[in-house]
Amino acid sequence: MAEEANASNGDGKISRLIRIGTRKSQLARIQTDSVAEKLKELYPDILLEIVAMSTTGDKILDTALSKIGEKSLFTKELETALEKNMVDLVVHSLKDLPTTLPPGFTVAAVLKRENPHDAVVLHPKNVGKTLAMLPEKSVIGTSSLRRTAQLKRRFPHLEFKDIRGNLNTRLKKLDEKEDFAAIILAAAGLRRMGWENRITQILEPEDCMYAVGQGALAVEVRAKDTDILEMLSVLNDTDTVLRCLAERAFLRHLEGGCSVPVAVHTEVKDSQLYLTGAVYSLDGSDLLKNTMQTSIATSDKCQQEVDEQVQRVGITAIKICSGAQDNAERLGMELANLLLSKGAKEILTVARQLNDAR
Repeated sequence: MAEEANASNGDGKISRLIRIGTRKSQLARIQTDSVAEKLKELYPDILLEIVAMSTTGDKILDTALSKIGEKSLFTKELETALEKNMVDLVVHSLKDLPTTLPPGFTVAAVLKRENPHDAVVLHPKNVGKTLAMLPEKSVIGTSSLRRTAQLKRRFPHLEFKDIRGNLNTRLKKLDEKEDFAAIILAAAGLRRMGWENRITQILEPEDCMYAVGQGALAVEVRAKDTDILEMLSVLNDTDTVLRCLAERAFLRHLEGGCSVPVAVHTEVKDSQLYLTGAVYSLDGSDLLKNTMQTSIATSDKCQQEVDEQVQRVGITAIKICSGAQDNAERLGMELANLLLSKGAKEILTVARQLNDAR
């Protein structure tokens, strides 16, 4: 626990003080506040303190994320604070977390997923249009190789250019200049900021599949803090956990990251988990894509295993059926192996080389 782990709550009782680490951006604070509110509802006696800090990804704003080459752009400083007992838990966007966490850390909770799809935000002069309706050579802003590869393939008449900064900054760049006809952002972030009215088009899977973990919030802790793991376990959303386990296993087995175009789509239906995964060349011309499914049905044996503390692709979900988690992780690995057998490694290797050379 962090220093000063206990404090008086004013009526003579001793309450536990828990420090929550977060990035300083407005969106990160909104996300962290939402987690803090849930914890206060569940555990009224705890005292919460939010500690905000800047990360490497927040400071380097003139370079595309895929060019920086750091796997933990938005997490490293927060994990250092966790390691030094300056905070007790950290709230992340799950898509920012590498599939392999540093030793001693784990994700204790993955909350119910917001809409994971990407959204189109148009320049005011283009309101009422869709990407398909934009004029030839219209410039679309995105810093994601995944989005660019898919959208170049789907909308070859458009051009794509990097845009960095937090949501506020990117929207300002769109609105106040003529550089971009539209920008692509995660729908989840816009919704959490209360800016859903800016969304002019949600990109369906046939247009653009989403990033691994997109739309889900994760709470990272020290793996040895079993009491914190237990406390946070009630925040887990079973379907979200299983979907994200499959997605992260797929990405890890491909050895992918933000420097290569990898995209996913998951769905839970009738106790079946469906995973669609794809890898692309940078220009979208080469594509490998497939869908697989697995059972995530629970059983009596399943219920007896729920308290096992097993970390899978960085996630320890102690209140969710171990068998279902194993199946979800295996699904991601098997789909990755299928694509690798068809040449995914070669596509990703070329994509990395071309990205490094840019």
